[in-house]
Amino acid sequence: MKQAVSYELLKKDKKTHARRGVIHTPHGDIQTPVFMPVGTQATIKAMRPEQVKEMGAEIILSNTYHLYLRPGKDLVKEAGGLHKFMNWDRAILTDSGGFQVFSLGKLRKITEEGVSFRSHLDGSKHIITPEKSIEIQNCLGSDIMMAFDECIPYPADRMYVKDSIARTSRWLRRCKDYHKDWDKQALFGIMQGGMYKDLRKESAMDIVDLDLPGYAIGGLSVGEPKELMLDIMDDCVEYLPENKPRYLMGVGTPDYLFEAVERGIDMCDCVLPTRIARHGLAMTSHGKVNIKNKQYEHDFGPLDPECDCYTCKNYSRAYLRHLFKADEMLSHILLSNHNLHFLINMMKGIRESLDNDCFSEYKAKFYGKYGYENSTK
Repeated sequence: MKQAVSYELLKKDKKTHARRGVIHTPHGDIQTPVFMPVGTQATIKAMRPEQVKEMGAEIILSNTYHLYLRPGKDLVKEAGGLHKFMNWDRAILTDSGGFQVFSLGKLRKITEEGVSFRSHLDGSKHIITPEKSIEIQNCLGSDIMMAFDECIPYPADRMYVKDSIARTSRWLRRCKDYHKDWDKQALFGIMQGGMYKDLRKESAMDIVDLDLPGYAIGGLSVGEPKELMLDIMDDCVEYLPENKPRYLMGVGTPDYLFEAVERGIDMCDCVLPTRIARHGLAMTSHGKVNIKNKQYEHDFGPLDPECDCYTCKNYSRAYLRHLFKADEMLSHILLSNHNLHFLINMMKGIRESLDNDCFSEYKAKFYGKYGYENSTK
């Protein structure tokens, strides 16, 4: 059976588990390792699609739960699919909505059938089943669909986690059985297991047995200490096949991205760059900058002297601080532009370092400037 998405391994790092590759999709190739900007509601906040493309983004995310509630799967399908609806002609990955419905707390109820919940918008009643999640994503027309899973919180009781991963595996089989157009859309499975290494292995063995086009690691970066997350991730990657993309869900700080790549992860995503921009925070080559601070009131230099993004080439810290203090939306636009450019460019640097056999050196140099403590394995 022809698959819509395939992975090509180009090179392995000699000192770590980092690797260089390409993911082939119906809407173009994706150079990996890659950071994927998040456009939850068919838009990356404060950004035009053309700007995101100019930065070099080859894939973005949108969310099944949010687009199901508004504007609705049928309207997106009528528009010709998500690519045409949002004017994005490169690859799109859609999250299944699992994380969002499980985040609703008392507003949702889990059964074997699926998850029933009340909309956070108007309180209306809904249910998303594995089949419904795939149906919605089929209408959206994304290149990569995520299976409907149960996102396990931290901390979580062992018996709860064991029951949960069994349900996630059953749901994955239902997703696979319902999906038909494998040559148009790929379905990725999601490993769960909380912070229990043996349950992570059990989950991985179960989903890998289905021979899907790619696999994700879910349920990390959900509040656990960084050291624990990295320890669990070490084991997770070992259980995933080398010839398929490996996706770590929901991480976007520079250190987490480096650590993920070092362990053999190919794909990461996070809302972080645009979210912190709306709070006046920027990632720069020398660490975080809080543009609200008074020290920047008379600072007419660029946000990051080493950055060549549109914001840094045209505006000063003093002006950005003024915009934020005046509550002007341009501050969100300019800081979002910079943060997205920063992470996309950082990942480009990581890929180049892997091409040139100097990943560990690149990481150490970056950490030294950013203010991180290096912990190369």
